[in-house]
Order: sequence, then C-alpha cells, then structure tokens
Amino acid sequence: MSRSRNTLRITEIFHSLQGESGKVGLPSVFIRLTGCPLRCQYCDTSYAFNGGKLLTIADILEQISPYQCKHVCVTGGEPLAQPGCIELMTALCNAGYAVSIETSGARDIQAIDPRVLIVMDIKTPDSLEADKNLWDNLLHLKPQDEVKFVICSRTDYQWARQTVTEHQLDQRFNVLFSPSWEQVKPTDLANWIVEDRLAVRFQLQLHKILWDNAPGY
Repeated sequence: MSRSRNTLRITEIFHSLQGESGKVGLPSVFIRLTGCPLRCQYCDTSYAFNGGKLLTIADILEQISPYQCKHVCVTGGEPLAQPGCIELMTALCNAGYAVSIETSGARDIQAIDPRVLIVMDIKTPDSLEADKNLWDNLLHLKPQDEVKFVICSRTDYQWARQTVTEHQLDQRFNVLFSPSWEQVKPTDLANWIVEDRLAVRFQLQLHKILWDNAPGY
C-alpha cells in the first residue's frame, strides 16, 4: 500500500450519537477527514476544509479502539476526496466494525467496499452545488444504502420530489429528506411530505437539537 493511501489527513475523531441517517441515535465513532471540493451554502463543517493531522490507518484504528463502539462513521468534508479513504474503510470492515460513509455524491463511489453503508447526498439547487451531482453513482448504490436531500426551500422540495419520482429512488433505496437548519421549518417539510404521500423518511439533525447547533456528522 502506498504511503499516500496509508496516510490520511484527519480533522477529528470522536464518540457520540449518530445524528442523521437511518442509524440516528446509535452510539458511533466518527472519523472526520479533512478537505472538501464543494462549498454548499449551508455547510456546518467548514472548519474541516483545511488543517487536520496526518495519521496512518494503523493510528486511526488505535485511536478508535478504546471507545469500544461497533459502529464507525467516516465523514468530512468529503471523505472520498482523499485517496486513502477507500483503504481506511476496508481496514475498518476487516477489523469487525460496522462502517458507514457520509458522502456528497460528487465523487465516484464504485470502489467503496460493499460492506460499507453509503449515505449519499443529492445536492439540491439551493445548495448552490447541484451541478456537482455525479448521477452515475445511483447505478452503484446497494438497496440498503441511503440517499439524502437537504431541503433549503419549497422550490428545493419540489425539485427533490421530482427527482425521487424520475429515478424511482423510493423504490430502490432508503430516501431521507432533511430541512436545512434555520432555512426550512421542520413542520413545513413534514407537512409537505405527508400531503404528497411521499415514501421518504423525514429527519432532523439530532445532534443540533441535543447539543445546541453542533456541527454536522
């Protein structure tokens, strides 16, 4: 394994509750990789764009072991922007962890270990990064994987609803609709989903409710 793929730049490693996705509420260890090629207007982890500390995969495994937690979430930034992310996730799976990744959908996911649960964003127009969506990724998701839309407006909601219908996402994957923090009222989004009888899961960012607007996981 080359040095570049064995060493990653890490912003933080911490133990908390999963705040999003179908695993919400589950104690997890989070490995936040540094760097992201996107600049979504609602981003709450811009502190992870730069800096970080270089760690080998062995270092990372050593740091997460004391938490004695089965579930590990690889996040960012955009974790797939670092070449070693693929090797990291495989090493975590080989070590017996249940691994998930939070990815923007702007990087090719084909090489991700099939044991990893993929939670992939589809960027809406009001994110200001919808042109970065790599639509071919939908061909490589597994039925148990999750597709997430962060909804910033009523227009975003209508776009997301149409996208779900056009690609039959609700028949292929678990689909999550999340209101952008302080941009869409959660009750409004919940009502839109119910009124339109969408087969999607409404979610809130649990960590922001519990820990006073904590950054995203």
